[in-house]
Amino acid sequence: MTGRAAQPGMSFPRANNPPAMPSAIQPTTSAARKPPGNWIIGLILALAFPATSRAGDPPPNLARLVAKRETETQAERNRYLYRQSVTVEELTDRGSLRGDYKEVREVIFSPQGERGEQLVGRPEMRLKYLLLTEEDFRDIRDIQPLVLTEDRLWVYETRFRGEERVDDIDCWVLQVRPRQVLQGQRLFDGLLWVDQRQYNIVRLEGQAVPQIRTTRSENLFPRFTTLRRPVDGKYWFPVYTWADDTLAFRTGPQRIGLKIRYADYRRFGAQSTVTFDKP
Repeated sequence: MTGRAAQPGMSFPRANNPPAMPSAIQPTTSAARKPPGNWIIGLILALAFPATSRAGDPPPNLARLVAKRETETQAERNRYLYRQSVTVEELTDRGSLRGDYKEVREVIFSPQGERGEQLVGRPEMRLKYLLLTEEDFRDIRDIQPLVLTEDRLWVYETRFRGEERVDDIDCWVLQVRPRQVLQGQRLFDGLLWVDQRQYNIVRLEGQAVPQIRTTRSENLFPRFTTLRRPVDGKYWFPVYTWADDTLAFRTGPQRIGLKIRYADYRRFGAQSTVTFDKP
């Protein structure tokens, strides 16, 4: 988002900072030595009961397991229609609304099965101090509802950050950071909460990067949180994204809000058709 004339003097602490995570679990210590005379018994027990990770340890290939599940999720989500509602808000330091932008899009399929988007009605543009940029719309499409597929994983470095229970689900916490950001790329930097049973991402918090600053302009992006929920009882799709952050423009800080709702998921069938009223 580019600031046009953000008024100086506004100040508000950053929201949506990732919560402090427990430190990574230490590797399992070596097993106690057995008396020399019991080596045969030990060998029999080892064959009968293969070694397993102790409770709380993530699998060593956690990131690859997540990416594999994400690839399956992406393939399934590509078969669904849904409605995406976006609201961007300019806020005062006390949270009062000064201006906003709203749009609604339907994700649709052509008769040939090609996936696309179509605006529903006309966007409502009432922003006073911000300009939405091409990068903002790319982030809404690709970063806020991030799907960390196998073909994207190599771009990131990952680190296990512990475990946490989210909405009664035992999760691994995985930090994801770009290895490097090439010109024109939009990437994610933040945390993923991954369910420990099927490796679905159930929550993500972070920021689209890079922030873009030149001598003449600034294009800044807020920290956000995205929640997923199971659709049709199997795969977890994004349902809600929100942000409440202050962008530090040179002309002065500007607090913004972001709300994205992904709703009315319905599987696309060969005979399905979707029509729209003309705006």
